[in-house]
Amino acid sequence: MSATLPSDLAAAVAAAEMRLGAFARIEHLADVASTNDLALARAAAGAPHGTVIIADAQRAGRGRQGRAWHSPPEAGIYLSAILRSDMWPESLSLVTMAAGVAAALGIRAATGLDVELKWPNDVVIGRPWRKLAGILSESASTAGRLDAVVVGIGINVRADAVPQHLDGRTTSIEIELGRAVDRAACTVEVLASLAEAADRLARGDRAWVVDLWRRFGRAGLGGATVRWDDERGRHRGATTDIDDGGALLVETSAGRIERIISGEVIWERLDRD
Repeated sequence: MSATLPSDLAAAVAAAEMRLGAFARIEHLADVASTNDLALARAAAGAPHGTVIIADAQRAGRGRQGRAWHSPPEAGIYLSAILRSDMWPESLSLVTMAAGVAAALGIRAATGLDVELKWPNDVVIGRPWRKLAGILSESASTAGRLDAVVVGIGINVRADAVPQHLDGRTTSIEIELGRAVDRAACTVEVLASLAEAADRLARGDRAWVVDLWRRFGRAGLGGATVRWDDERGRHRGATTDIDDGGALLVETSAGRIERIISGEVIWERLDRD
């Protein structure tokens, strides 16, 4: 554990050190451009599995598809963790989903919020869905070989974590609860859940990840109407499930099952455009 952690985070980490395992190896910084960028650099330099970078603020935080992630000081949880490839044999496709499960489990354990998962990697709550947290996984390679995945987790905690132009589509833990929460305790619960998810993948327990994801994501599965775009144009169909590799399965009006592995998907009755 880093000796430079803030006192509240250090106390929370010490109390949960056995549950955190390798993920108790934490580097804390007040301000960075991006925790993912820093973790990728640490991974390239040989940082071990479980290394975690936590920042109080990010100047260039990002989400999927290059979108900016609003990261004002001490308003959210901004962390990135290194997962070495030998710790998730044949489970690369599930690393991001495992991180989503970990975020949902950690938030629920720390706050009691009844959060859900939206495929592929958002933690949401309410109707219409309001985004509470997001996951960004990026690979680290050496000499053309995949060595690690850096998992970035951004969680909105305070009200000022929500950009004004996304008000109504994005929310925070404190907005939903109507009270203050312990940011350090929530951070540690997420990391403890990530440690368990990584351990499950290392033992080849893909079913644990997929089954829990289905439980948190059930509102968006099993018949929800969705639309999406690909190189062939715009499509519409009804979700049926996710498969064992984490792809979203959608039945089109022609009765064909489409396997969606990436891209934007709009849930017509759960999302707000």
